Amino acid sequence: MFQTFSLPTHHHSEMIEITDTIEQYLKDASVRDGIVIVSSAHTTAGITVNENADPDVKSDFLRRLDEVYPWEHSLDRHMEGNTAAHLKTSTVGHSQTIVIDNGRLILGTWQGIYFCEFDGPRQRTYHVKVIQG
Repeated sequence: MFQTFSLPTHHHSEMIEITDTIEQYLKDASVRDGIVIVSSAHTTAGITVNENADPDVKSDFLRRLDEVYPWEHSLDRHMEGNTAAHLKTSTVGHSQTIVIDNGRLILGTWQGIYFCEFDGPRQRTYHVKVIQG
């Protein structure tokens, strides 16, 4: 099973929780067991699993990435000026694999799946591949 999802981003950098969308897709498809791979279709946007209870984690996460990879496009040779976004995506990663058991994503109590925008705002896509087993 394979599905592509689209989402708008609204800020230059942001983390958008997509856990509910993926859970609903699994429910609608009657998936019971297996794994799901969630993958960003972009070089300047990633996918991560992180805490979804305290919204300060998202802002701290993005702030810390900005400290490591500051947005100094005047120093970069890449003509689009978004080298920092590429580095952030390479650090976070473009995909995550999550176990599905009895129709549920196996995530910790405070974990959620996030689409991470590093070069927005834009219209973005991510792919979901389910391997049942």
